[in-house]
Amino acid sequence: MRLKIPTNFRIIRVPCTGKVDIIHILRAFEKGADGVYVVGCMEGDCHFNEGNFRARKRVEQAAKVLEKIGVGKDRVRMYNLSSGEGPLFAQYSTEMVNRVKEMGPSPIRLAKQRKTQKADAA
Repeated sequence: MRLKIPTNFRIIRVPCTGKVDIIHILRAFEKGADGVYVVGCMEGDCHFNEGNFRARKRVEQAAKVLEKIGVGKDRVRMYNLSSGEGPLFAQYSTEMVNRVKEMGPSPIRLAKQRKTQKADAA
């Protein structure tokens, strides 16, 4: 089955979402991401016991940081899916991309672009 996911969507695989740290999420924004969405196992079905609970907590922490610095907490989200829910994964990816488009480019990316333009002009 071929799933249609947005072309501007980048998938980064990890052995367990419990390995996703807040620094990874924030670094994605630093490198130009306008939004981040983490997909973990269904709650209670983690092969590594509590990885998805750790990931959810870290996503919530990242959302608080992003809100505090003015980027917006809605740019990061976590979903729990089973491996057989590919069509739902594709649907969530499209929804996330549309949500981020409504918000516009990340203020971090815009600031980085302005800095680069000033450096090029000098």
